[in-house]
Amino acid sequence: QVQLVESGGGLVQAGGSLTLSCAVSGSIFSIGAMGWYRRAPGKQRELVASITLGGNTNYADSVKGRFTISRDNAKNTVYLQMSSLKPEDTAVYYCNTAPRSYYYWGQGTQVTVSS
Repeated sequence: QVQLVESGGGLVQAGGSLTLSCAVSGSIFSIGAMGWYRRAPGKQRELVASITLGGNTNYADSVKGRFTISRDNAKNTVYLQMSSLKPEDTAVYYCNTAPRSYYYWGQGTQVTVSS
């Protein structure tokens, strides 16, 4: 069973940056497209960024131009670089397959952006 372990979250001021990491226990080369999702308080989980095996990326309008998703297939790791963070980016961030989640969710990593 593939396990997903997210890390890198924290408390940051508005305008700051964070880089999240998602370590995948299996080979992401064989998994295919991966994505970062987030669940803000009182809201449903949403897909904010995805990346195909070939490196094509897609972003939600709310993060376009501020977030960058990347993957290292050799390390079985997916990254999310976040910059110009806003209070509305506050959420628990998760990784999974995209555009539909296939594996059990990990614990996620909390990102809190203060104004």
